[in-house]
Amino acid sequence: MDMGLTGRRALITGATAGIGYAIAQGLAAEGARVWITGRSQAGVEAALARLAAAVPGCEAGGTAADCATEAGAAAVFAALPEADILVNNLGVYGRAAAFEITDAQWQSMFDTNVMSGVRFTRHYAPAMARRGWGRVVFVSSESGLNIPREMIHYGMTKAAQLAISRGFAIELAGTGVTVNALLPGPTRTENTERLRAERALAAGISVAELETQFFRQYRPSSLLSRFTSAREVADAAVYLCSERASATTGSAMRAEGGIVNQIM
Repeated sequence: MDMGLTGRRALITGATAGIGYAIAQGLAAEGARVWITGRSQAGVEAALARLAAAVPGCEAGGTAADCATEAGAAAVFAALPEADILVNNLGVYGRAAAFEITDAQWQSMFDTNVMSGVRFTRHYAPAMARRGWGRVVFVSSESGLNIPREMIHYGMTKAAQLAISRGFAIELAGTGVTVNALLPGPTRTENTERLRAERALAAGISVAELETQFFRQYRPSSLLSRFTSAREVADAAVYLCSERASATTGSAMRAEGGIVNQIM
């Protein structure tokens, strides 16, 4: 199926690894010109090298910046003034007991996961509307619907992304710009694989045992009962960014393995 993305300019924040990188690779494979961000120049360059090897001949570039800050966002805007597609993927997470989360942790989680997407959408979407075509995707999480007890500050930011994406979709109604949220579940990435290996070692069990315990204790409603791959999540994101998704806006697309026990 032709996704209609050839030549489209796509910006993916937080895309040097994990889901963000998988989305960048998926868009590049569809002919989009991709631009990625990461906190370090070395990380951006390494990701661009991976992209060049995975999708020979693709057009790709990137900016090293902390996109959770106004200054970092401004650096990206200067390097890439306009885009046709914006994927607000930048995000952080971390386990913490509810009553032990500090003010600084709440604020940092909000600035990174929520305000970054607000700033980038505020910058890029108006020009998309003037051109009559655009795609904005917020990479949220099933944790925005099932607030996780072990990281309620993370769940708060993912719920906020659902509200923000719907609000921007309403604001951009009739312009040819769609805005949607994507809800992954537990996903295999370089970072999550490393963290699970560390936790398994500390607990004196295998990674396989740790994963079984995770789904039994934290995500018992999962219908897949396994971690999804970054590529599986990216495939859904590429669809939302495509011409084929022109009738999908203001929605929350789930790619979370059936964890959320509801139909809508």
